[in-house]
Amino acid sequence: MELKKHLNSRVIFVSLYFFAFITYIIYGLQPARAVNNDITASLSIPGISLTADVVNLEVQNGRLNTPDTIVGSYSRNQNKTLLIGHSTTVFSRLPEVRLGDELEYNDFAYRVVAIDLVSKPNISMTSLLESEKEDTLILMTCAGTLLNNGDATHRLLIKAVRN
Repeated sequence: MELKKHLNSRVIFVSLYFFAFITYIIYGLQPARAVNNDITASLSIPGISLTADVVNLEVQNGRLNTPDTIVGSYSRNQNKTLLIGHSTTVFSRLPEVRLGDELEYNDFAYRVVAIDLVSKPNISMTSLLESEKEDTLILMTCAGTLLNNGDATHRLLIKAVRN
């Protein structure tokens, strides 16, 4: 009888542990989502069926931390905005964008004028963020070979100017 109680206790414990583990896997490992009042703009690229919320980013410890499932926006100079997103989530179809494609950001229309694939060590954030004469967006995401640390060897840079 004592053995049966012990086995029943173990079955209950293992069942509860399994339930907790599955719950953690389903809910605990989900990417963070922006709170509605954090959303400052929207980005739409009809050619790749992309519509995404955008949040403003701040430099923290010399870095811009990319949001998990939406687009991050950063600007420090006139007429230049950097939009960043993960290549595995929100910007997964960004490589399909072509020269001349139209996009909409913050209710303004833009046209893609340049597409570049740049090795990560050759990225100059200073030049990426330089002021422009016309309103310009730079969309950036990881590209190239994925590395073990979740990063990649290159960056896909798409430049769009306001119509």
